[in-house]
Amino acid sequence: MITHADPVRTRTTTLPTRLRPADLRRITDQGVADVLDGVYDHLLPPQWDAVERWAARLETTDELDLWLISWTPDRATELHDHAGSIGALTVLSGALREYRWTGQDLAVRVLAAGDQASFPLGWVHDVQRHDPGQTAGTAGATEPTLSVHAYSPPLTAMSFYDVLEPGRLRRTRTELTDQPE
Repeated sequence: MITHADPVRTRTTTLPTRLRPADLRRITDQGVADVLDGVYDHLLPPQWDAVERWAARLETTDELDLWLISWTPDRATELHDHAGSIGALTVLSGALREYRWTGQDLAVRVLAAGDQASFPLGWVHDVQRHDPGQTAGTAGATEPTLSVHAYSPPLTAMSFYDVLEPGRLRRTRTELTDQPE
């Protein structure tokens, strides 16, 4: 008698892109080098706005968007996800503070110039400029904090959230967009 083994069932997680977080970190790191080398000077504003955030799309393909984003004092992105995109960033100058939803509460980390971070599917976070010991309007507050972000596939939507109580997160809205928050 011949017996046939049941097919092995494996659980696989399919990403919406062939790119992996390490690829996106490498791409953002190269983006920082290109910004510093002047490759994107034609996309930069003549003067940095000290109040409003600013973003420029550096590159775009069917599978990737690369952005340069400025961060100003007292402005946050709101707690959000990147819908069906994964992402990464490299801090070019200054520092960023990220509040990330852990499933129970918000964890905080500071990313300084040269630091990188990845955002897998389902990552919910809020990002803002980090100015330790400095308040808006003080010396140095107009110097730009800049980061380079990569999203794959390119952003199509973002959902925004509120923390209701420890352990609970509520989606407040979803917006169709091709712009980073």
